[in-house]
Amino acid sequence: MLYLPQEEGQGMVEYALILVLVAIVVIAILFLLGPQIGNIFSRITSGLIKAG
Repeated sequence: MLYLPQEEGQGMVEYALILVLVAIVVIAILFLLGPQIGNIFSRITSGLIKAG
């Protein structure tokens, strides 16, 4: 019988590393753009309050 390497565990580790990298990028973007996004939502809410 031929030797077949077990690569299932390795695939899961790769998926986990990709997920961690994506999470770090998203957190960094939110950290940098958070105040600007907050200002946009504040302007939208104040505009809705004035219109209502």
